Amino acid sequence: MRQSVSAVRVLSFALLAVATAAGTTGCFKRGVKGDYALAPEVRPLEVPPDLNLPAGAGNNQVPTLSSATKPATPAAATPAVSATGFTIAGSKDEAFAKVGTALEGVEGLTIATRAQLLGSYDVAYEGSNFLVRVVAVDAGAYISAVDPRGLPATAEAPVKLIAALKAKLSP
Repeated sequence: MRQSVSAVRVLSFALLAVATAAGTTGCFKRGVKGDYALAPEVRPLEVPPDLNLPAGAGNNQVPTLSSATKPATPAAATPAVSATGFTIAGSKDEAFAKVGTALEGVEGLTIATRAQLLGSYDVAYEGSNFLVRVVAVDAGAYISAVDPRGLPATAEAPVKLIAALKAKLSP
């Protein structure tokens, strides 16, 4: 009988040791619930309430250009003519079609892509790749050459092509 009592004691001590070990190792986390129990890099993003919805007080309006607020003068109505651009009369869509027809007639020019919504032609001419852009302005449409960085193309080939387009499209 003595052996059975010691076996019960050993089993009870073993059970108590397992329960104590499980409670101290974090297998049964109590008190920490929800997303805060997760590691910081796994938690969902918390967005402050004032940044969650756009402001309806008109803060999201596009600012007006300074030239739009000033009265138009004949000199300010048309952009300055430069070696990389010129203005023609008509709408942007009409000018885009005219520029496309004129570009197709230029010897040695390849049109890679056309994007009418953007008003641009991606062209290769005399070893240079650049965009021919058509933009709506107050006086009609402004045709210009733009390099891949978005800056005015001032190399020899774009300047030569813009001069040829100006000669074909200007009255």
